[in-house]
Amino acid sequence: NYRIVEWKSGATNGKVVAGGNGEGNGAHQLKSPQDVIIDKESDSLIISDSWNNRVVRWPRRNGTSGETIISNITCGGLTMDDNGSLYVVDYEKYEVRRYQIGDTKGTVVAG
Repeated sequence: NYRIVEWKSGATNGKVVAGGNGEGNGAHQLKSPQDVIIDKESDSLIISDSWNNRVVRWPRRNGTSGETIISNITCGGLTMDDNGSLYVVDYEKYEVRRYQIGDTKGTVVAG
């Protein structure tokens, strides 16, 4: 598996939109994705790629690989606020971090 599949309402088949190239840590692969949200501003998927300890941005249109935007994090759930701040659960450290665009360290907001 190790993929994100988009299902349109009423569809009988889904479309792989991220991963689907086997388990691994390459830019075109995922390993145990835990959560996915849509970043409307960049028209991309933000994926919590848990076993690779990273959060990746994957283009929604013709995306064949993702870009690591946060690394070295045991990531779980994701959410984004109206200002574009990304909140990531680090379940190994029992904390939630807020990331601004381009931020690689984040700020602990809970935990």
